[in-house]
Amino acid sequence: MIAGYKKNLVLGNLVSKINHKGKKGSKINIPAPVRGSATAKAANNVVTLVTTTATEVEVTIDQHYEYSFLIEDITETQALSSLRRFYTDDAGYALATQVDVAIRDLAAGWNSGSVYSGAVIGSDGSTAWNASSAGNGAALTDAGLRRVIQTLDDNDVPMSGRVFVIPPVEKRRLLGVTRFTEQAFTGEAGAGNSIRNGLVGDVYGNAVYVSSNIATIESANSTAYRAVLYFHKDSQVLAEQLGVRVQAQYKQEALGTLVTADRLYGVKTVRAEGCRALIVPST
Repeated sequence: MIAGYKKNLVLGNLVSKINHKGKKGSKINIPAPVRGSATAKAANNVVTLVTTTATEVEVTIDQHYEYSFLIEDITETQALSSLRRFYTDDAGYALATQVDVAIRDLAAGWNSGSVYSGAVIGSDGSTAWNASSAGNGAALTDAGLRRVIQTLDDNDVPMSGRVFVIPPVEKRRLLGVTRFTEQAFTGEAGAGNSIRNGLVGDVYGNAVYVSSNIATIESANSTAYRAVLYFHKDSQVLAEQLGVRVQAQYKQEALGTLVTADRLYGVKTVRAEGCRALIVPST
């Protein structure tokens, strides 16, 4: 049942990646061809050529983040040898978090919107999110999930490769929906029993991931909501020009070793028809 379950950091692994490492330039142009139509073959006539109408999507590589720390000689001498490893691991986590944030924040502009104005509410998957007054966000329901799935079906988005990324509060609520948890609906094999293992598995063939790094949105009167992201992996792209790089240099003036990790990348929504955001309550 469970196709994927990660805590906190998941988005960087759920989108299409472009390896631009070692290459020059700050922008990448990705072709976005439009589907053509088949033509009936007329006897004794040549084939009909499809008119290419491909456009280009520009991905700007403009996100450069670093994580630096100083290990003083006294610490290096007296502390456990695992200290440097802890900070190195933490650097990787911090940089991965920034990638997740960058991809997450793309959702605010999905469907020609801004600040989630193109989003829908979780209860029915079709009513537009309205931030006025207390807002109208509502928890996911079976009907809402099926409706937003249909939205991508109607857009001819491939079924394989779609995912839901939900905040922990929505995981808690989904675990209370019998249709997604009880043995009569989900079966007993492997990780299929959500009541026993506490995991939310596939929903109608869509893998469900849980992340605490999902955005919080406020209505006009500051009522807090969270976003649920539903997208196909090819709808978003992560272009990485410099992977996590770790460098160290001894600084005599500080009597310590300066360690810096950095990463350079860009993100972009490239297929708007393959993504939807749903707004749900934060508690």
